[in-house]
Amino acid sequence: MKRLLPLIALILAGLACGGGIPSVPPTHLPPTRVVPTQPPTPLPVSPVSGGDPNEPVFISGDIPYTSPFFVEFLSEALVLLEDQAGFVARDFEFTFDLEGQVIGPVELQEDGSLRYSLALPAVPQGTFVDVDNDGDADPGVQVFAVAFWGNTWGGPFLEERDAGGWSTGSVSTISNAERDGEIEGGILIVWSPDEAQSFPTGFGADAMLFTADDPVAPIAAGYNLVSLDAEPFQFWKEPRPEITLHEGSTAVNDYSDMEYTEAFEALFAKVAREYPFTADKDIDWDALYAEFSPQIADARNDAQFYRAMRGFALSIPDAHVGLSFDAQVFYDDAGGSFGMRLAELSDGRIVVVEVFPDFAAEGAGIAIGAEIKEWDGQPVGDALDEVLSLFGPYSTAHHERLGKLIFLTRYPPGTRVDVSFQNPGEASPQEANLEAEVDYDSLFASIPAFQLDELALPIEGEILDNGLGYIRINSFLDDLRLEAYLWERLMDQMLEFGVEGLIIDVRVNGGGSGGLAADFAGYFFQEEIEISRGLYYNDVTGVFEYSPGVSRIRPAPVYFDGAVALLVSPDCVSACEGFANMMSQQGRAAIIGHFPTAGAFGEVGQGQYELPGGYTMQVPTGRPETMDGELLIEGVGIPLDVTVPITLESALGQVDAVLKAAISFLLGTND
Repeated sequence: MKRLLPLIALILAGLACGGGIPSVPPTHLPPTRVVPTQPPTPLPVSPVSGGDPNEPVFISGDIPYTSPFFVEFLSEALVLLEDQAGFVARDFEFTFDLEGQVIGPVELQEDGSLRYSLALPAVPQGTFVDVDNDGDADPGVQVFAVAFWGNTWGGPFLEERDAGGWSTGSVSTISNAERDGEIEGGILIVWSPDEAQSFPTGFGADAMLFTADDPVAPIAAGYNLVSLDAEPFQFWKEPRPEITLHEGSTAVNDYSDMEYTEAFEALFAKVAREYPFTADKDIDWDALYAEFSPQIADARNDAQFYRAMRGFALSIPDAHVGLSFDAQVFYDDAGGSFGMRLAELSDGRIVVVEVFPDFAAEGAGIAIGAEIKEWDGQPVGDALDEVLSLFGPYSTAHHERLGKLIFLTRYPPGTRVDVSFQNPGEASPQEANLEAEVDYDSLFASIPAFQLDELALPIEGEILDNGLGYIRINSFLDDLRLEAYLWERLMDQMLEFGVEGLIIDVRVNGGGSGGLAADFAGYFFQEEIEISRGLYYNDVTGVFEYSPGVSRIRPAPVYFDGAVALLVSPDCVSACEGFANMMSQQGRAAIIGHFPTAGAFGEVGQGQYELPGGYTMQVPTGRPETMDGELLIEGVGIPLDVTVPITLESALGQVDAVLKAAISFLLGTND
């Protein structure tokens, strides 16, 4: 049955990293409950403060968010009374001791917003820091912020794989990404054991907190709220303060209330300045502005604005550049096809691998396995070279080629095209004039992610008849807690059953949490390996600078020492490619596939935009580099150790040639 137009909007709006982002905040929040309307029961005051009725005992507030990724990367959401000893020492590797963690629930309101609550212990078990600058050894104070976290690993509290350092987003403080996360405002919660301690009252001449030039003043015993936005800092006590958390640098750049031209000017200025691969991709921003700014200025409705923005997006060869989906525009431009799906074989032939009933291809007698000879009056290879894939842009030529193959057959409904084809077993080609009609069946069948079972778990595994283990990871962006549990369980079972060779299939994995991907890789290494650093444009200095911290593989609690084959494709994107790169370190896994991965590895968390007409856009802002300063993954993908040819048999799905090659590799056979 032919599918209706509204379905395309529902499905394509959620295409993975390279295909656009939803135009509304995600609604699949972590398990939550609706906050009751009645006020909570009063809690007792701290004995340290001498029974002060204003002693803070309970903190609550809102957690505003605009980023479409905010909830996606979190599971078992919670707030933490976050120990700021890491910031005091500028220690990005600081870990939160289990015995000192105080957590509270995050709850979903009826209007879709998030709200938290946090009961304070009478005596917190954080890290004492001496910050009074008097040169004497003092007991010091404990300094905290309220921070939003997600619990992925272990029990109900955060372990080292979950959290560390200090929060720069969704936290009660305000940090500056241009200054390595320096805290510049917001609210701290400070606990003092007695009346003899002091605390800074300002940032000092260096504009940095907890440094030697900070002015200080005595601080009251017990809990104190400290506003860093006042001058001097304001200290006060309040039993039930309301503290709104600050989203930080991942907040969406909201240009939605602007006119078309104004929004484009604002977006273009920021993108041209902050895009991290300008030289690598030889992008001429002045030329792009000259081409698209007149189109934006001429736009008189949302559809015209969208088409101009789509042209701009498609001109940046980066699969992480995405514009949200407009179903009507897509229908008008490419909603028609002929009811057939194509594949390009390694020998250069383009063949029909699926024919759908009641469409033009079937009516013209085109059979499965037919070779397309000419398309619209040209040799089919030349015609394919000229195709523009609306699922772009792409970071690599091999990924783009697959996109072109999908859009070779897509036209506005009613378009007629001359096709020359030769069916299997026939001696000569045939000619047909095909008319495009509304056809989404062939489109959906061409997108590997749509072939996954919607009810399947994000990670599934089995032990094959030959004794090899097989694990398929469909995403690093599902319920992260569930994914961690499934992965841990499967790895334990592989060890329990003595599996000596393991196949990990990430051929259809649109990415997600790079941290989770790194945690998974840790199960295959016994020593820590530094992998990469990220660069971002600094508005203060006007240059790209390394951000603090290093991406690394940390050994997991369990180690799998057997051989590994990793199955990849261009539908392994972003964090999936990071996982593949880590697994390729020290030759730990053999990378096997028809093609390398997508080659899209720029960080997009700070490059989200809301535009007029309800459209959204993302453009990378972070540049990944190896520890030697070489560009990592972007524009190339993860290279293959074993390249598997695409034959007619494999294109028709009669054999999984990549899986077969992996089995042969691990078993040492030539099958």
